Amino acid sequence: MEATELTARVATQIADYIRAGHAPEGTLLVERKLADQLRVSRSPVRNALRVLQTEGIVGAPERGGYMVLKPIQDIRPRPQPPASDEEIYGKVAEDRLSGGLPDKVTENTLVRRYGLTRVQLAKVLRRIAGEGWIERLPGRGWAFLPLLTSAQAYEDSYRFRLVIEPAAILDPGFELKHPALEECCREQQSLVAGRIWTVSDAELFELNSQIHQLVIECSHNAFFRDNLKRIDTLRRIREFRQSIDRDYAVVRCREHLQIARLLLAAKRGDAADLMRRHLASVSSTRMARQEPRSGEWPTSAARVGHAPFWATSHDG
Repeated sequence: MEATELTARVATQIADYIRAGHAPEGTLLVERKLADQLRVSRSPVRNALRVLQTEGIVGAPERGGYMVLKPIQDIRPRPQPPASDEEIYGKVAEDRLSGGLPDKVTENTLVRRYGLTRVQLAKVLRRIAGEGWIERLPGRGWAFLPLLTSAQAYEDSYRFRLVIEPAAILDPGFELKHPALEECCREQQSLVAGRIWTVSDAELFELNSQIHQLVIECSHNAFFRDNLKRIDTLRRIREFRQSIDRDYAVVRCREHLQIARLLLAAKRGDAADLMRRHLASVSSTRMARQEPRSGEWPTSAARVGHAPFWATSHDG
């Protein structure tokens, strides 16, 4: 997506939420939390706020950030840009998880349901097929594959990981891939150093998944490797619906670094113990905070939910 198109889309989303009454006049908008909520980096949010500032909808107070300047009734609807590939993907994922899409669908059904061109649909289907949660049927049509659609299944997946990931580290066939793990360390260190506030949720998921996949691949145990890949495919879409707390994510990235450094120091026993504690902590924390994304960013004022957590009162 071109930068100008992304800016326009983000500006429209922010303006729609203000018009819906969730950020009344005087509300201070927090750039970082806006970016988290919209699953974009800070740059398009910053650019979108500048656009809204030129329109007089928001202004920059002395203490920094942007404040809503206009009352709701004075904010006119902005034109809705065409849906992006990411938005189409999100709609399909949301409808599948909520039961809105059957196990088998045709391309004609998807084109009509989401108002897509054939090119748009092909892009989204390629992405979903690559992630492993849809496959083409012989002849015509597509079949969705199972996902972790229940909280119990999600929790069970972490219990299974608690068994296989520490075991993989202690496996007799474990052979560390030093260059690859060192590269993962650099990625995780960059996240801890601040990049975590600018990457998208999807990229953060992939970077964190990558280090777990690498560690388990070092065991050279195909059963460990293939089962973890399958679990990652199943949980990818469930986690797509959840807002990522970046402060919490920084802690997890630091734990990834600690595990990697123990492995590089040939302390496999300590690394396995830390991996076990890491997964147990992630499981309990995620199960305690699971909230779907659905409804947080409506495309019109008719689809509003609760006030977004990124809007904080200027008074308090």
